[in-house]
Amino acid sequence: MTSPGELLNPNRSSPTTPAEPSLLVKLFASALFTGYSPVASGTFGSLVGLALYFIPGFEQPSLIIPACILVFAAGVKASKSMERRYGHDPAEVTIDEVVGMWISLLLLPKSLVVAGTGFFIFRILDIVKPFPAKKFDSRQGGLGIMMDDVIAAVYTNVILHFIFSLPLFKQFL
Repeated sequence: MTSPGELLNPNRSSPTTPAEPSLLVKLFASALFTGYSPVASGTFGSLVGLALYFIPGFEQPSLIIPACILVFAAGVKASKSMERRYGHDPAEVTIDEVVGMWISLLLLPKSLVVAGTGFFIFRILDIVKPFPAKKFDSRQGGLGIMMDDVIAAVYTNVILHFIFSLPLFKQFL
């Protein structure tokens, strides 16, 4: 039997079906819908992060650091909403890869070589999930979804700083 509430709001979810996230939440959490790619959604989300990184001036600490903080905070909330609907750490959520790419490239020279190397290393570490990323990946909620990529990104950033500090690789900067 239909309840009065269902008659007034037919889009309201039942107690057993989580609410569908809004189109805006899906657009943001999936990094421009890259999370809905049938293959390699994390890779496509990372590419969105790279594309945004290459906006002129975005690499400046006064822009990229606040962007990382704001997108991370909003990503925790949006990821939690998406997880309720799609299950634990859903492939549909790729905003974590966007923030991960930005952190990976933080305070490094902006170049195609640095960005390409960072992309490659970040994707590997995001898949492998070195300690403590795997611990966060197993947690429920938006914080776990976002933090495993942040940790992979910090590792990537440290590796990139090391690689490009070596005399052999300084020529690529």
